Amino acid sequence: MNETMETLDEKVNGGPAMEIDEIVSVRNHDAFAAKHMPDLGQDIKDFQVFTWRLENWKKLDKKLTSQEFECGGHKWRILLFPFGNSNAPPNDTVSVYLDYAEPKKAPEGWHACAQFALVISNIHDPTVFTVSHAHHRFITEECDWGFTRFSELRKLFNPQDGQPRPTIENDSADISVFVRVLEDPTGVLWHNFVNYDSKKETGFVGLKNQGATCYMNSLLQSFYCTHYFRKAVYQIPTEDDLPTESVSLALQRVFYHLQTSDQPVGTTELTKSFGWKSLDSFLQHDVQEFNRVLQDKLESKMKGTKAEGAIAKLFVGKMKSYIKCVNVEYESSRIEEFNDIQLNVKGMRNLYESFKDYVAVESMDGENKYQAEGFGLQDAKKGIIFESFPPVLHLQLKRFEYDIQRDAMVKINDRHEFPFEIDLAEFLDSNADFSQPWKYKLTGVLVHSGDLHGGHYFALIKPDRDTRWLKFDDDRVTPVTDKEVLEENYGGEPLSALPPTAQRNQVRAMKRFTNAYMLVYIRESAMDEVLAPFTEEDTPPHLKRRLDEERLQIEAKKREREEQHLFLTAKVITDETFSRHEGFDLATFDEKNWPPSDLPSFRVLKQETYSVFKTRVAQHFNYPENQIRLWVLVNRQNKTVRPDTTIPENEANLSKPVEVIRNSMAARQNDLRLYLDVVADPSKEPPPQSIMVFLKHFDTSKQNLLGVGKVYMPRTSKVGDLVPFINERMRWTPGTPLKLYEEIKPGMIELMKPKLSFAQSEIQDGDVICFQVDLPEKEIHDLESQGLHSNPIHFYDFIQNRVMIIFRPKFEDPDHDHPDFSLVLSKKQNYDTMSIKAGEYLRHDPIKLRFTTTHANNGNAKSVLKRSLNQSIGEIMTPYYSSSTVILYEKLDVSIVELETKRSLKVIWTGIHNKEEGTFPFLLPKTNSVHDLADNLAKQVTLSPSGTGKIRIFEIAGNGKAQKEFTGSEMIGNIPDGVDLYAEEIPLEELEADDADKVIGVFHFSRELSRTHGVPFKFVVKRGEKFSETKKRLQARLGVSDKDIAKYRFALIQVSTFKQPSYIEDDDTIYEHQFAPEDVLGLDHIDKTGRAKAGGAEKAIVIRG
Repeated sequence: MNETMETLDEKVNGGPAMEIDEIVSVRNHDAFAAKHMPDLGQDIKDFQVFTWRLENWKKLDKKLTSQEFECGGHKWRILLFPFGNSNAPPNDTVSVYLDYAEPKKAPEGWHACAQFALVISNIHDPTVFTVSHAHHRFITEECDWGFTRFSELRKLFNPQDGQPRPTIENDSADISVFVRVLEDPTGVLWHNFVNYDSKKETGFVGLKNQGATCYMNSLLQSFYCTHYFRKAVYQIPTEDDLPTESVSLALQRVFYHLQTSDQPVGTTELTKSFGWKSLDSFLQHDVQEFNRVLQDKLESKMKGTKAEGAIAKLFVGKMKSYIKCVNVEYESSRIEEFNDIQLNVKGMRNLYESFKDYVAVESMDGENKYQAEGFGLQDAKKGIIFESFPPVLHLQLKRFEYDIQRDAMVKINDRHEFPFEIDLAEFLDSNADFSQPWKYKLTGVLVHSGDLHGGHYFALIKPDRDTRWLKFDDDRVTPVTDKEVLEENYGGEPLSALPPTAQRNQVRAMKRFTNAYMLVYIRESAMDEVLAPFTEEDTPPHLKRRLDEERLQIEAKKREREEQHLFLTAKVITDETFSRHEGFDLATFDEKNWPPSDLPSFRVLKQETYSVFKTRVAQHFNYPENQIRLWVLVNRQNKTVRPDTTIPENEANLSKPVEVIRNSMAARQNDLRLYLDVVADPSKEPPPQSIMVFLKHFDTSKQNLLGVGKVYMPRTSKVGDLVPFINERMRWTPGTPLKLYEEIKPGMIELMKPKLSFAQSEIQDGDVICFQVDLPEKEIHDLESQGLHSNPIHFYDFIQNRVMIIFRPKFEDPDHDHPDFSLVLSKKQNYDTMSIKAGEYLRHDPIKLRFTTTHANNGNAKSVLKRSLNQSIGEIMTPYYSSSTVILYEKLDVSIVELETKRSLKVIWTGIHNKEEGTFPFLLPKTNSVHDLADNLAKQVTLSPSGTGKIRIFEIAGNGKAQKEFTGSEMIGNIPDGVDLYAEEIPLEELEADDADKVIGVFHFSRELSRTHGVPFKFVVKRGEKFSETKKRLQARLGVSDKDIAKYRFALIQVSTFKQPSYIEDDDTIYEHQFAPEDVLGLDHIDKTGRAKAGGAEKAIVIRG
């Protein structure tokens, strides 16, 4: 029995013996299969039934197999455990499986998709039976599948549920298997995707998902397969760009990797080039918005290059909005370009109906007659007609709409069909160019699975005329059937004939929410150009060169990692590195709060002989071999790391592998740590009974502690004998008094007694002695009064507790006035010391600095530090476990003490022209009113010379669609934290408005009502004024150019029919609209600020690189 035999829970796989309402005999094969084997929606390749009669059941072996039978070109058999396939008693069940016969003889990579029902039935009465069904992809690793708990034996041996006789009667029964081998046109039906190779199976690779970038991946794959687009992107010059700063280069690199890699390709470089932080990659965005922003960015990058105009040529079409009088010769129209078309799904059965709806003509008659210039009120027809469609047509299906009842955006999951081919000629103006047919072929379906608040995107793409349809689902690419492209993405209820239980379990939950969201059609006459084969010459040589070099480096590093076990690292301390070392021992290796010392390192093959290694070291440091000796450093029991003994240089040792030396002399270390001892005269051995002592100088004036080499001293000589030697080495006046300390271990630094010998002081090879000039009492007092260290004991304590604090500006990008910097502080020091030292660095009064701690994982602001607590640095750092902590600082204009009684506010000033001109910070008493805030703002901003001189302060409400004005009497201390405050100058027109005028709200949006941006404002509408005149006043109010205002569209947004904006024509008079309190005017134009308030919560997509 194969070990991988799976135990299936019968409840999931069709249930135990089915309840029988209309009994069908096991021998009536077709009827029995129809009743007990649900239609899985797959084509059947072959159907066979095999029956195996068993007698003397109670005497059967524990495990037995039937004869083989053939079905669908494969050999099968039944595998039976008459008393259960369980090693643990009680053996009271029957286990039965469908087994693939002789899988080892099958061709490599074989698989068979089979649906089967296993039945045990009475030999005399085939209407008495027990049945279970399942389906499985049979492969070498899973070549049997069935039921470990098929049925309890007692139920088979006794009549059940009113049946006249038991299933097993007189110890005999028939075991039948009904097998349908199913067609697998894609080769991946029921695949578990273990060890699946996208490149090998499809010729394409996927893109890795960074968290929520599947919407981006699906669009990038669609662009990649549009060869004309890929070639245009490759034509942007990027030789001198950096990939994380240049969108063009990063996209070229993604495309090149998709061309050449056999593994899924990463997109982090690309999102970094967009200027996105890692968090942006975890925000689900809208494909349509991303598509528009990316096209805009690439179009600007293509200007002035060979690729200029490629985006417009591929994706831009033209449409005409018109109003045409019925009874007189008059038409008002304007032509606009489009990059995609948004089509309604709700109420539309298919794509053709959506197009018909888009160009539907509205009659303007009765009370709704059109005011035609020179003709008065006229009956008219209003609508949109297409002038041309682009070669690559992006259709956005409006799956997300605003629901007035719920006051929220909802996803429309209605069924909406789309064809493989569509003729769009009938939707074109009669003046269009019909020299080529307007037939379009479907080449891409972008699918959204989920609801409004999230879900998953994937793409179905037909890369060219000859390649089959493929599913690009993040890092996996698989073939799909036509049904998977169309039927499964129409949305709505599935039309398959699955029984309700199977539907409920498997398909329905997915189908309800999985549907097409964007369609890509290519004009048939343009296909050969748009999808022209991609050649080697189409890839820029500089890109290929650059990426091939990187690939070689990656492969070399990978090889290095794979071979790492064959090598060890040798780190060498020299007198030169010791002279720069400030800390314990001769170097820092793995201290928790401090980075390791930067030491010369050697990658040594473990089997390399010591003789070869020593030669390499000598050559590296430029010494003759006979002038160097290497000492091995060991970890002492007191947690110090010190040189212990030299590596002997006898014949036997020189030929030993380095690993053997490491294992025998420094067994507990992974790396080999060495000290390079340079001997001036190799012929002179150190005196017998001498010890090698390392010296460090503590300099009180510089407040540092550095190595000054080593010295050999006889064991019997006195510690005080070091003094003249040190004075000579330091070139100090002979007789300069010194104090000597032994560095025993961190936290144990002891003053030495000069009259004791080195042996009596227990000094051994590799010990460290620290010295300082003996200072008069007054100097010691002066140093300590300045907070400085007067002796090495205090300084060693500082070193033991030192940490690196990195300071960053809280709100500004680092610059000359707000630099990033770091300070070394002791964990025992406190908030006051930190603020004084930071103040000294920034040249700013410490009392006017405010500090905020950060989250260790992402560096975001955490909580403001309170000065009054005066915490220690150690407490401030908790719970950081690294050697450095990031603290954010703010330079304030007031003391942080004063801040506690005042409220800090920022007001965004939009002036008279509804433009964000600047942000003004205020620190005012919490008891001040909003009136007081306006008075303070008036002193800082420039108001119009002949204006009203009045300021309105407001916040934005209604998902960016309306102002919520303050009365002025509110106390600023009561305004909640996190509320964005805005202020504008109240226009003269509004102040002078009389009862006949209407004051309405106006807001900015981009294409979709939920995608608001900018700041809403108030505007006066005048009686009898044509919109062409109203538009001029709006232009003056906004201060925009003629060129820009021409790109604006204006819509009346009625709260009662909030779903659809009603676009306004120049001849309309909006005054005549009966404004409900929440009806507003919407300005539809592109957001150039990048601060959209999409849906009130979703952040707008901005691409900066």
